[in-house]
Amino acid sequence: MIKVIDIYKRFGGKEVLKGACLHIKKGESMVVIGGSGCGKSVLMKHVIGLLRPDSGQVFIDGQDIANMSNKELRQTRKKFGMLFQMAALFDSMYVWENVGFGLLEHTDLSEADIKKIVTQKLNMVGLSEVENLKPAELSGGMRKRVGLARAIAMDPQILLYDEPTTGLDPIMADAINDLIIDMQQKLNVTSLTITHDMVSAYKIADRIAMLYEGKIIEVGSPDEIKNTQNPIVKQFITGSAVGPITAKC
Repeated sequence: MIKVIDIYKRFGGKEVLKGACLHIKKGESMVVIGGSGCGKSVLMKHVIGLLRPDSGQVFIDGQDIANMSNKELRQTRKKFGMLFQMAALFDSMYVWENVGFGLLEHTDLSEADIKKIVTQKLNMVGLSEVENLKPAELSGGMRKRVGLARAIAMDPQILLYDEPTTGLDPIMADAINDLIIDMQQKLNVTSLTITHDMVSAYKIADRIAMLYEGKIIEVGSPDEIKNTQNPIVKQFITGSAVGPITAKC
């Protein structure tokens, strides 16, 4: 479903991606781990076409989006839903407007029909009777759920999760992990998650990939990653200050 092939990306004098490669199967939950500032978000932005590589290719469902026109890219992006870090809700809009934003912008559905879809998606993420609240009236966990409802509102084929458990206590973080698994099973979507939360990674991933110094250095199942002999991966997943990884990724 997703193929990232040998992509390079530089910002000014800093080379962030240095030949990154990653293949994600249809219906798979892939988690990319790595230290802060190592390029996980940059990799995800290439997958959705927000950034174009300096060289290399990004295929989504067999199409090379790195060479698409802006019009073609906008159409391809309709295959995606994204849960942003901290949910990124519009503070001035009601919950129903946030969840239905894509439908309001990209379809000719009536407001009544959009509200029906919004209610359905909110119910899928365990929320009810919040349509007419503002984000400021919601808890952190509820905002994450609203963000997830917005991500699935247009029935995407691919879901992207940007640090989905950041800012949540361990119990709420586990509830969000359960929701991610639930969405995977109910919607049969392909998922890409970036995180440094290893508890979350082990729970939601079919496979885990580690990004280090601009490249994917290891890919494996949660059990394979837990038992890795790679000293870089081992240091990261155990959170040890001693090892080959220094303060900079």
